[in-house]
Amino acid sequence: MSRAFPLSSAAGRMDADFLARWADRATVGPAARAALREILDRLVADGRPIALDSLRDPDAVAELDARDLVYVSEGRVVLAYPWSGTPTAFVMRLTGGRERWACCAIDALGIAAMLGEPVQVRSHCHHCDEPLHLDVTPEGPAGDAGVFAWVGRREDLRGKACTAL
Repeated sequence: MSRAFPLSSAAGRMDADFLARWADRATVGPAARAALREILDRLVADGRPIALDSLRDPDAVAELDARDLVYVSEGRVVLAYPWSGTPTAFVMRLTGGRERWACCAIDALGIAAMLGEPVQVRSHCHHCDEPLHLDVTPEGPAGDAGVFAWVGRREDLRGKACTAL
């Protein structure tokens, strides 16, 4: 049986533009790095958008926003990859039953490794809209759920969460 779609690794999807964007993002300054750490910690802790004026160094967030590491809207950090402070198609059930949202399918798959704890991803099939539940450990997906992520080139997605799993 032949596949109707090509399979590729993440490394195979990284073109020169993608690699250049990540190299640029890696050069953020110490103040921006500290602000990003605070934002990520707060999104994990309570899952809500974060008012800029509640951060220790709100001015440092401008550098993060300019490099598309966070998305700021109406004076609030609405998302910081891989977390969204507003509902998306990817609900993450963390230890203790806490629920948070991932920005996209790829982000959802990496959260267990980021936190060092198992998570459950809940979403819907991109093709048939069936509910999906995927257990993910820090080492990767648990078992063979037959779930895969749809990845492709799309229009500019800045500030938008992907909706395909």
